[in-house]
Amino acid sequence: MSEHKRSAKSGRQGYRMTKRAELVEQTRQRIVAATVHLHGTVGPARTTVAAIAEAAGVTRLTVYRHFPDDEALFAACTAHWASGQRMPDVAAWLRIPDPGERIESALDDVYRFYEQAEPMLSHTTRDIEALPEFVRARNRKSAEDRVAAVMEAWPARQRTRNRRALVGHALSFATWRSLCVEQGLSRRAAVAAMTRLVTAAR
Repeated sequence: MSEHKRSAKSGRQGYRMTKRAELVEQTRQRIVAATVHLHGTVGPARTTVAAIAEAAGVTRLTVYRHFPDDEALFAACTAHWASGQRMPDVAAWLRIPDPGERIESALDDVYRFYEQAEPMLSHTTRDIEALPEFVRARNRKSAEDRVAAVMEAWPARQRTRNRRALVGHALSFATWRSLCVEQGLSRRAAVAAMTRLVTAAR
C-alpha cells in the first residue's frame, strides 16, 4: 500500500473514531441532562433508570453502560447542575469584616441562591435518603463552611454556641422556605429578620 493510501485510510479511521467519541459524549450528556431534569421535577427517589432512559431517548442498557452505579451518575449530575447555578460566594463574605454586615450579606446571597434553585433543592431535601452518602457529606460540609465563614467575623468570646446555632438555622434552606415560601416574606424582610436574630444572640 502506498504512503498516500495509508495516510488516507488512517485519516478516515481517525475521523470515524473522533465522530464516535463525539456521539458517545452527546449520549452521555443527554442522560445527565435527563436525570437532572427528573431530579428537579419528580425528585431523586422517584427517578428510575427506565424514566431516565425514556427522557434521554436511549435504552436502560445504555444508561448503565455510561453510569454503572448511582455514585457515578450523581457525580456527573451534580457537576452539571452546579455549572448552571450562581452558587453562594463564601469567599466574598470573608472580605466583609463587620459581623453584622457579613451575616446580612451572607443571608442575602444564600437566599438569592435558594430562590433560583428552589425546585431542585425542595426535591433533593425531601428525598435526602435517596442521595448517595458522598452527596450528603458534601452538602453537610458546605453548610458547615458557610456557618464557619459567618462566625469568623465575631470576636472569639462572641462565637457562642447559641450564636452558631442561630447562624446555622438562618442559613438553612428550610428556614428560607418557611419564611419566604410558606409565610410569604420577601427576601429582604427575611434577611433583615434573621440578621437581627443572629446579631442579638448571646
